Amino acid sequence: MNRIENYSELEIRIVSWLKDYAEQFNIKAFVIGVSGGIDSAVSSTLAAKTGLPVYALGMPIYQKEEQETLSDAHLEWLELNFSNVVVQKFDLSRVFGTFEFTMREFGANTHALANSRSRLRMVTLYQVATTVGGLVVGTGNKVEDYGVGFYTKYGDGGIDVAPIADLYKTEVWELGKHFGVDERIINAAPTDGLWDDGRTDEDQLGASYVQLEEAMEYGTGPGVEVLRKFNSQNKHKMEPIPTFKL
Repeated sequence: MNRIENYSELEIRIVSWLKDYAEQFNIKAFVIGVSGGIDSAVSSTLAAKTGLPVYALGMPIYQKEEQETLSDAHLEWLELNFSNVVVQKFDLSRVFGTFEFTMREFGANTHALANSRSRLRMVTLYQVATTVGGLVVGTGNKVEDYGVGFYTKYGDGGIDVAPIADLYKTEVWELGKHFGVDERIINAAPTDGLWDDGRTDEDQLGASYVQLEEAMEYGTGPGVEVLRKFNSQNKHKMEPIPTFKL
């Protein structure tokens, strides 16, 4: 799904939007996690192009070598190309291992532990953001954030600004090409990197992003039932918190 005619114009619009938001609320910096995937690569590049200080964090947790290699490569690329980017790497494996050990008596639910990895990263991002007076930049795309709810509540869903949440994954890939993002990142199979078995997003969802984009945009194709299923079960993530009112 590609609705964008001019990616240079799109870049200007998103960067201006980020700068205007920062100025409006007197924001001093942006903070973002860099996973080695295309979404975080594009989002971090957009933040860097604002000229504001950007703290780009690598946060491996027992990460597979290929994922950590791509994260390191993009962090290095940001540092080389943008003087306003500060790169920091926090290996959270030992912290997470302590948490996992502490919870052993309650049970080792693998899905819960995957979500806890994401939430530990969120805590790290906000620790840095509060310290530097910055905002956490989200990396979710349109399918993830508004279609299937494919993110961790209070994990990678815990953000302050969402620069690419109205872009389909296909459009994020194209914007990445426009920026000159490492081709290995562009070509890598999308994954949230939260599972020891290395499962991809398509493994978890049962449909590709292209199929889900068609389902969202036109209501057709093999992704329709998958979209309906995940949209229904993850609705609690995408709607305001239910509040009892007097």
